[in-house]
Amino acid sequence: MSLKITDWAAGDRPREKLLERGAAALSDAELLAILISSGTREKSAVDLGRELLNTVDNNLNSLGKLSVADIKKLHGIGDARAVTIIAALELGRRRKLTEVPDVPQIKSSRDVADIFQPLLADLAHEEFWILYLNRSNRVIHRMKLSQGGVSGTVTDVRLVMKKAIEYLASGIIVCHNHPSGNLNPSESDSKITQKIKEAGSLMDIQLLDHLIISDKDYYSFADNGLL
Repeated sequence: MSLKITDWAAGDRPREKLLERGAAALSDAELLAILISSGTREKSAVDLGRELLNTVDNNLNSLGKLSVADIKKLHGIGDARAVTIIAALELGRRRKLTEVPDVPQIKSSRDVADIFQPLLADLAHEEFWILYLNRSNRVIHRMKLSQGGVSGTVTDVRLVMKKAIEYLASGIIVCHNHPSGNLNPSESDSKITQKIKEAGSLMDIQLLDHLIISDKDYYSFADNGLL
């Protein structure tokens, strides 16, 4: 039988450990334990945290894709704790959104992936984003155009161009994620790329690239000679 957290030495309890040593000193399971909070259960919150991580092979990106229902399948985690975990993971994702690396100039597809991978890699749904650039390929604005389901999202080319004109952009880069992890462009991916390219050509706004993001890698239309 596992000891309850209240039976541990004070310095080993996750909350006290965080207060004394900082959040970086805690393991993933210990951080989850703080969110789960074991109360008077016989099984400790750290054990539950470890079990939850085991269900996703200790991959925090995969954990971020779980729903409340998925988390509740683990015995000992109810609605309140599952919601707390989901909320904490979403806050972490939103923090990444505000901490996009400062890339003053886009020089390669890797620069674009470095911007979007932290934002899109662990999502369970598709999102479509746009980067607007000036003539020096410096980012002047980024925008989430749409959000969809697991297998697709709606892209309005008119809105893409409208914003490009508003920001006096000379170039655009589009990006979306594939929650399935399959990086191969779909037929609809290729069609929307061509539509944006053609619309941009009419306005002297160049489509520089289209990236597809997964949790481990990315696919660049430009790098593969499709633009």
